[in-house]
Amino acid sequence: QVQLVESGGGLVQPGGSLRLSCAASGFTFRSYRMSWYRQVPEKERELVARISSDGILMYADSVKGRFTISRDNAKNTVYLQMNNLKPEDTAVYYCNARSGIRSPYWGQGTQVTVSS
Repeated sequence: QVQLVESGGGLVQPGGSLRLSCAASGFTFRSYRMSWYRQVPEKERELVARISSDGILMYADSVKGRFTISRDNAKNTVYLQMNNLKPEDTAVYYCNARSGIRSPYWGQGTQVTVSS
């Protein structure tokens, strides 16, 4: 059974930091491209950051220089380190796993709220 379980969300003040984690099971993690998406009400889910199976990174322009995605294949976990958080980063953050033409897997999401 495939599972993606996000953790690490919460309430943080502007300028603060959070680290999200996504623990994966039920598939060959090291072979999958892993991504973080986020969504706010009434808007489409947007890609935040992505790391390929061989470590190639990409970031949305809005988070470049502030967020860092990484993966630990030994722990089947992908991380999103978020620094200098802004109110506009407030969203539900979702973990995504994809390989080739297979349907992607999604986690249940974790809420991040940036507010003073």
